[in-house]
Amino acid sequence: MARKDADRRNAPRNPAATPRRRWPLVVAAAIVLGASLLARGVIGGDEAEAQSPRQGVAPTSHQAPLASDLPAGGPPHDVMAIVNGKDISRQALVQACVERHGESVLESLVNKRLIEHHCRKRGVEVTTAEVDAEVDRMAKRFKLGREQWLELLKNQRGVDEAEYKRDILWPTLALRELAAKDIQPTEAELNQEYETRFGRAVQVRLIVVTDAQVAAKVQREAAARPAEFARLAMSHSQDVNSASIGGLIQPIRPHSGDPRVERAAFSLKQGEVSPVVKAGEQFVILKCEGHIPPRNVPMAEVRDELAESISEQKLRGVANTLFADLQNAAVIQNVYNDPKFRETMPGVVATVNGDKVSMADLGRECLMRHGEEVLEVEISQLLLRQALEAAGKTVAQSDLEAEMRHGAELAGVLDQQGQPDMARWVKMATEEQGLGYEQYVRDSVWPSAALKKLTDGRVEITAEDLQKGFEANYGEKVRCRAIVLGSLRRAQEVWDKARQNPTAEFFGDLAEEYSIEPSSRSLRGEVPPIRKYSGQPQLEEAAFALADGQLSGIIQVADKFLILRSEGRTESIGVTMAEVQSELQRDILEKKMRLAMSEEFERLRSGARIDNYLAGTTQAPAKKSDTKQAARVKDGNVRPTAALR
Repeated sequence: MARKDADRRNAPRNPAATPRRRWPLVVAAAIVLGASLLARGVIGGDEAEAQSPRQGVAPTSHQAPLASDLPAGGPPHDVMAIVNGKDISRQALVQACVERHGESVLESLVNKRLIEHHCRKRGVEVTTAEVDAEVDRMAKRFKLGREQWLELLKNQRGVDEAEYKRDILWPTLALRELAAKDIQPTEAELNQEYETRFGRAVQVRLIVVTDAQVAAKVQREAAARPAEFARLAMSHSQDVNSASIGGLIQPIRPHSGDPRVERAAFSLKQGEVSPVVKAGEQFVILKCEGHIPPRNVPMAEVRDELAESISEQKLRGVANTLFADLQNAAVIQNVYNDPKFRETMPGVVATVNGDKVSMADLGRECLMRHGEEVLEVEISQLLLRQALEAAGKTVAQSDLEAEMRHGAELAGVLDQQGQPDMARWVKMATEEQGLGYEQYVRDSVWPSAALKKLTDGRVEITAEDLQKGFEANYGEKVRCRAIVLGSLRRAQEVWDKARQNPTAEFFGDLAEEYSIEPSSRSLRGEVPPIRKYSGQPQLEEAAFALADGQLSGIIQVADKFLILRSEGRTESIGVTMAEVQSELQRDILEKKMRLAMSEEFERLRSGARIDNYLAGTTQAPAKKSDTKQAARVKDGNVRPTAALR
């Protein structure tokens, strides 16, 4: 239900990226798809402009490939994009792709070579027809047509058809063939999977803490007053997601989690509170909300589906073992990360049993897999450099240091004196993103510092901002249940049912049956309390107008239709504005600054002439006559339209 931010795919990359795998080779969960770096101190003076993207920043653990090493084939022209008259060449893009993704792509290339060698030895062949059939099978599994399935992969996972077949399906089918005898499910495994999916379940609330004494104290309170369990969860549970909705979680099913927690859950009667259950390093307290009977689904109807699921689960483990054996038996040399080998084997990035993987191979593969996304980053950074130049501004080393200090402060990474711990922060940030220091600065720190330069002096905090922030964070909130529907007609039907039986129990039944939002459906409509100024004015207005137990009308939010049932209000937190004003100011300043930076980037993007030949798109600045017709914000400034892609 929370409002989603607008798509920022063209903006400078988010610092919180998923770490990439490092050499030696391993097998990812998707079978094939898919030395730690010491943090450096921040050095350099303020006088010289800090290194901006594409101005000499080298990759981290290896030397950047020379232009002569990069592949020459590809599209019929050498220009990948033109941004306000400035070219981005194919060579520059390939090099940028290799710098960002070379290591992970090389891992995949070597993995494929290992599989290919082993398949040849075993006489295993995966045909094009088999790959095509697997596409159809997967589409059918998700109840989609073939084209719909491929479009979904492209739009939501960024995987096109060729990549899907080459890097996911072919290796999976090859490994499935190689490991066929080891992945067949046993009868016991089938029965266990059936019980997990279709057997009995128990609906619980839980409280999770990491201190045994706190757990014992909370358990005594909960056992004495079970009706207060939801309040205790909101006050004490360290599992934030469930705490926000009174400790309610999705039903616990057999063989799906920690056996101790499962045993405790299934032993409870409705309304009963469990003893403290130790689960790993945590202590769990459960309250049973009710038992769910098994579903009457004949085993014969789902046997094939269960067998396929078990085989896929087993394939992951078998694939890891198989790869470990293949690696132990293979002679693999990573030239890419070894300076000595690079000198003796120019143009080669790895060898697999003597079979060379060239820099040209790596460049082509990186461009094919990541060209479009990396080109967007290069376009974004070129726009920022052009804007800085036009404004007569530069990003100095002190600006980069300030941005990293700010990141450390926001994350609470401080030393014993309460100052930002820069070495620890840089180490955390680079390891979390799987980047080296230079790439972290180039792709995360520099763009943020550049946008701050371009928006300098535009942000101010008003008394109204402070008052709204105070009410949002410390004021009362409305506790609700919600049903989310996908059409007005269905919403009207469900609303009429709720009106005829306005009890909380029946509303929960309706949410479980009709809500299209998974959390509200599985949690019988329970959602986090609704606060003021959360960015969803229609929802807030409707929620705060409700009396306890009252049903709302149908509320449209974007393309969804919501029905609320109020369950009372939370109490305001007992603090004064004076006590929290400095904290509020910091929080509001950060949010308004990020909003201003985002809007500035949108303005730059929408006002640019961008010809993206790789993606086949073109955009031009809006004409002045068109701009005058655009929507205006409160202060009279024109809000830029979204960039074309």
